[in-house]
Amino acid sequence: MSSKPKNRTGKGREFHMPHVFIILLLIMLFVVLLSYLIPSGTYDRIEDAAGITVIDPDTFHYVENETPITFMNYFEAVYKGFVNGATIMGTLFICSGVIYLLEASGAFGAGINAILKKTKGKEFSVVCIFYTIFVVFGVLGYGEAAYPFYPLAVTIGFALGYDRMVGTALAIVGSTVGFTSGLMNTFTTGVAQQIVGLPLFSGIGFRAVGLAVFYVIGLIGLYTYCRKIKKNPEASLMSEEYMNLKQEDHTAGMEEMNLQKVLGLLVFLATIIIQGFGCIRLGWSFPQIAAIYIIMGMLLAVIFRIGPSEACQLFCKGAVRVFAAAFAVGLAQSVVVLMNQACIMDTIVHAMSQLLENRSAVLALLIIFLFVTLFNFLVVSGSGKAVIVMPILQPLGKILNINQQVLVLTYQYGDGITNSFWPGSSLVQLSMCGVDYGSWLKFCWKIYLAFIISAFALVMVAYGIGYGPF
Repeated sequence: MSSKPKNRTGKGREFHMPHVFIILLLIMLFVVLLSYLIPSGTYDRIEDAAGITVIDPDTFHYVENETPITFMNYFEAVYKGFVNGATIMGTLFICSGVIYLLEASGAFGAGINAILKKTKGKEFSVVCIFYTIFVVFGVLGYGEAAYPFYPLAVTIGFALGYDRMVGTALAIVGSTVGFTSGLMNTFTTGVAQQIVGLPLFSGIGFRAVGLAVFYVIGLIGLYTYCRKIKKNPEASLMSEEYMNLKQEDHTAGMEEMNLQKVLGLLVFLATIIIQGFGCIRLGWSFPQIAAIYIIMGMLLAVIFRIGPSEACQLFCKGAVRVFAAAFAVGLAQSVVVLMNQACIMDTIVHAMSQLLENRSAVLALLIIFLFVTLFNFLVVSGSGKAVIVMPILQPLGKILNINQQVLVLTYQYGDGITNSFWPGSSLVQLSMCGVDYGSWLKFCWKIYLAFIISAFALVMVAYGIGYGPF
């Protein structure tokens, strides 16, 4: 008898990606290793004219790290990461709990049922509609604020007769396309432009072209996969689950639309519009977003005549669904805690600036693009990277005769694309959808490779045409 373990198919045991928590703990361990290989260094911090704290690019110096990462520090970082990520985690719990009130009322199901009746035989058109909605979320810079809608996207994918990956992709790829384009993204484009002294959201025309390019690439990737699994369900990356689900009627039990459900959906739509307006025009962040969802929850309870105690029970049931994702947010923040304790972020940025000296403009742009893309593996926060990287790039751009708008575009693309590819943030998104990281990589790598190639091509076009500050 063979000693090699067998799986249900009789083949040798297959490799499965570790749980999201394990992967993030390993990334934390990788940072600990780097802390003993990369010397500690720092720049002085100053406040610029816009009131943003940035680094002074002329003040880098190596330092003796008086608090090297110890055995206990590694585990303490988990708690500190949870503290740092509390705002995001709390917003996730609140938004998901409130959205579940709408789900439990049957309003979402009735809305999906109504759409399916109107588009019978045109299921992919519905995919396009919701893909576009998530692109708009990304354009508005929602980021983590869109996470509570990811499980809904999976439900829509199932209802359309597709597998879990389709719903996951229309949410994640759509958000990535919009976020990367940077049309009205306060957290990356907005911060970066303020740091280098450009008018807020200037140069929007060229970024709109980039949005169109990324939109088409993502849509082609979705269409190809949807068509493939419709023809051959066994080609699904989640074939076992998909084969079982195809035998079920996912529209069964969905209620018909009535006045209550219409009012509930209108309240939900109004909340999304107010959220977008608040984030773009009023500078809202997670506390304000959480507040308007609490108001939405109270209105839904009144509309659907849900008693206070029952509403609280439903809220808790909805909040529990994002526990794993919220926990992953805390662990992702733990990576940043260890990076800061090791004092190696500034050292890495300084090494990049040294590498750029005396390079041609084209080569420098390529190095910047690749650096931001790779740096995104360790530092997920787009605004956090901007306040570290952009003060270095601004004087280098002047030396190399590279327009500041082109530098911001390069940073925007380098940051945005891999937010849903590197495990630091994609694992949080995938946990919302119930998809493992290995399956996601198999699905998305071609799409993201096309994103990266087209993004750098757009940067080269921008440089060639003298993409200006206005």
